[in-house]
Amino acid sequence: MRLDRRNLLRAAAAAGALNVAWPLSAGLSPARAREAAEALGADYDPAPFTLGVASGDPQPTSVVLWTRLAPEPLAAEQDLPEVVEVGWVVAEDRELRRVVARGTAPASVTLGHSVHVPVNGLAAGRQYWYAFTALGRTSRVGRTRTAPVGSVSRVRFAAANCQAFHDGFYAAHRGIAREDVDFVVHLGDYIYEHGPVGGDHVRDHEGPAVLTLADYRRRHALYKGDASLREAHAAHPWFLTWDDHEVVNDYSGTGGGAPFLRRRAAAYQAWYENMPHRDGGESALPDPVIHRARRWGDLLELTVLDLRSHRSAQNLPDGTILGAAQKSWLKSGIDRAPDSWHVWANSIMLSQLRRSPGGSYMFTDQWDGFLAERKEVLNHVHTSGLEDLVVITGDWHSAFVDDIRTDFDDTSSPLVGTEFTAHSVTSGAYDAAWNATNGPRMGRANPHLKYFEGNRYGYDVYEVTPQRFSAHMRVIADRRDPASPVTTLTSFHVDRGTAGSYEDPATKNSPAQWRRD
Repeated sequence: MRLDRRNLLRAAAAAGALNVAWPLSAGLSPARAREAAEALGADYDPAPFTLGVASGDPQPTSVVLWTRLAPEPLAAEQDLPEVVEVGWVVAEDRELRRVVARGTAPASVTLGHSVHVPVNGLAAGRQYWYAFTALGRTSRVGRTRTAPVGSVSRVRFAAANCQAFHDGFYAAHRGIAREDVDFVVHLGDYIYEHGPVGGDHVRDHEGPAVLTLADYRRRHALYKGDASLREAHAAHPWFLTWDDHEVVNDYSGTGGGAPFLRRRAAAYQAWYENMPHRDGGESALPDPVIHRARRWGDLLELTVLDLRSHRSAQNLPDGTILGAAQKSWLKSGIDRAPDSWHVWANSIMLSQLRRSPGGSYMFTDQWDGFLAERKEVLNHVHTSGLEDLVVITGDWHSAFVDDIRTDFDDTSSPLVGTEFTAHSVTSGAYDAAWNATNGPRMGRANPHLKYFEGNRYGYDVYEVTPQRFSAHMRVIADRRDPASPVTTLTSFHVDRGTAGSYEDPATKNSPAQWRRD
């Protein structure tokens, strides 16, 4: 039976043994760091593919394959040649006998011995398996799929966010790995730049600073040490965006002086090195291109937003969360959108969230800190005639369901979509007493808020047909248990051609701190 990460860290801190318990503490050798990680329930694939394999950004004839060579995953530098040739193979079967593509790619020290292989010439709407070879070893086998074209009768996908390693085990990712889904969307806070220093609220305390490329590489390697995360990556292709903790809490990508810009560049590079990301430009560095639009046949258009890299400071009259270029791109996409479901992958809450009726906003790091731009974008959705908009969101560590209106303070303003904010994978939410008190307060202060539940952890599964978009809130029983069972807390539906959501009658009696009757 593995020990609970949070309780073990508290006990170690109380005993003055934090350097033993926290794997990224200064002064630990790679071997000692790995021992500490394993004491917290981490394990790794066989070297050199310790961090596993992954695929991402599926398109009709292409998908990106990823791995990173890290024989000593928690070492600041790997004992490897400057360049290692990595073989890769894609096949129609799990045994890799019916090969459809193969090749080699250089894994260089410059990019942390990572490889990002864009495999082209694949058939649309097909499932494939893949693996890598290097240094006489073969990786685990991963599974991926390409996007379909033409008529599609169903798509199922999962969304995950906020997975602080020190807050619990990734049983939610274990659940995602076992789901029958076409792809996964990660909505940000894949890592946390801070670590525990003990106390009753482990998640709220800043640990050793994460500043350099080596620091961020080791942080990603620690997180990949959870077997369930590697399993979820190997099971499905992923689409990716990021939020703040991939760099530092509540940052603006366009602010800060030279020290911050160096830190941001290190964080961005480490993120790219450790993700199955297809960059949109000639080079992924120094600034990976995150935003993109992808279609899943004629059924769904997925728009991935970057709400960190281009934002200004919040609470400015002319502030921007998108940046001028991304906003122009988004509005152009709205103008030429196909007749389908439109899903925006949105890392932080779009809907308004006031503390009290007519009172201040709870968090202006969200879209609430960029009021003019939010109104501009949502009015553009309305005037363009875009229908069937669903926004999927992370960040809050709790589940919300909101109606999206062009003016959240005017209940008669046009209703243009629905926002589903998912539970976190592990990152600590407010306690049950706070949720019980403030759920009704938020409901009274925000007439567009239909549902709030903050006592659980998990992920969402979305099932889409030509007639209906369904959101199933999957929750785990206990984040202290790496094999925690997964159940469906509740389900909400949106009917095609009708803005607004409704809760499934079969799950309407499930626990929640607020639901609007």
